[in-house]
Amino acid sequence: MHKLKLVSKLMIPMIAAGLLVGCGNSSEADKANGSAASSSAIAEAGPASSSVDNTTEDTSNNTAETEATSESANTSSTIEEDIPIEIKGITERSDEMRDISAKELVAEMTAGWNLGNTLEATGDAGLSSETSWGNPMVTKEQIDAVCEKGFDSIRIPVTWGNHVSEAPDYTIDPEWMDRVEEVVNYALDDGMYVLIDSHHEESWRIPDEEHIEAVDAENIAIWKQVAERFKDYGDHLIFEGLNEPRIKGSADEWNGGTYSERLLVNRLNKSFVDTVRATGGNNEKRLLLITTYGDSHLPGAITALEIPEDEHIGVAIHAYEPYAFTYESGESWELFKWDGSHNGDIIKVMYRLDSTFISEGIPVLLTEYGAVNKNENTDEVVKWTESYVSAATKRGIPCFWWDNGIYDQQGEKFAIFDRKNLSWYREEVVDTIIRESYSK
Repeated sequence: MHKLKLVSKLMIPMIAAGLLVGCGNSSEADKANGSAASSSAIAEAGPASSSVDNTTEDTSNNTAETEATSESANTSSTIEEDIPIEIKGITERSDEMRDISAKELVAEMTAGWNLGNTLEATGDAGLSSETSWGNPMVTKEQIDAVCEKGFDSIRIPVTWGNHVSEAPDYTIDPEWMDRVEEVVNYALDDGMYVLIDSHHEESWRIPDEEHIEAVDAENIAIWKQVAERFKDYGDHLIFEGLNEPRIKGSADEWNGGTYSERLLVNRLNKSFVDTVRATGGNNEKRLLLITTYGDSHLPGAITALEIPEDEHIGVAIHAYEPYAFTYESGESWELFKWDGSHNGDIIKVMYRLDSTFISEGIPVLLTEYGAVNKNENTDEVVKWTESYVSAATKRGIPCFWWDNGIYDQQGEKFAIFDRKNLSWYREEVVDTIIRESYSK
């Protein structure tokens, strides 16, 4: 693997490798939470929607198989040549709010990275929560290093519910709001695109009939304050209303939710959009991201998503696909090697998002993806990353790697950036992300 250098213009060997591409054994992933399960995993489809879900899944499977075969044929020979790729690096800050569509704005974005387990950490109160899950305090130098590597987009997960007063005001702690804004400006000052969300709010944001009135009130109060604080910021700042909205521990938590739960998530999406737009200023044209139940890409979830009549709307989805490879499950069906035989699992997800949203002019961002470090299986993750990011980039979908800062400690080992030493773990993986993201 050719390592990239931190320079503005790179000569990168672009390799079209002839990986075996097929549909994979979906039964393995179907057993896992959040996997690309068949529509039968949707326990409650709602009135007249079960047959729609089945049809959608069957169509996407068949078409994805055709696409997978086609993509395999197109990369059947190995071609290696030096092609210059110019990464953006640190650029001038933009505070302009242009009158462009969501599709046009998303098309400007390339490689994305998550500042995970930091501003959404809940292990302590107040400002000390930022480091309560073991990551160091965020510095401008960290963000500079990420941007210089070629990541032009950053997602900053934020927990707000642990930093608000009691009902009915739900006033956000001013010190916390200031700190979030400070970190946002670290990235904007580098010319990056910045996503902020509402993360790890499941303890109170419960989408069921018993809680929805109080949940909606708090959701509105939080986003009104956030929108007011950032209303004069330019279009490089994006709001993502809900992170994985779901009922924790429920039977359908990672299977796309029930019919009634999906309706309530639609209600929260609408409240978020209406609240932000009502604050005026640049928020009238700001890109807002809505999502499905649990950020699911499953057919029942995405077909149930209600899209507002608004040209500045995009969809956020999470896809760790296939789960058997991207996570450590300890199950007999876990995958440790990536030989391309499960590439069809990735293609099915991408085709589903393309046919449901992108073909209708609605951009999609994969705001979380990644694969854990399994006993230093970097070479395998490199091959998986090439398959995944190239499939997304081909369809105009920017991808944001989930980096929680955990590499060789206990926990889900998704880290690719060593924040303490400003260096890179699994740099071959990082180089692959950059190469494939810029290969539009």
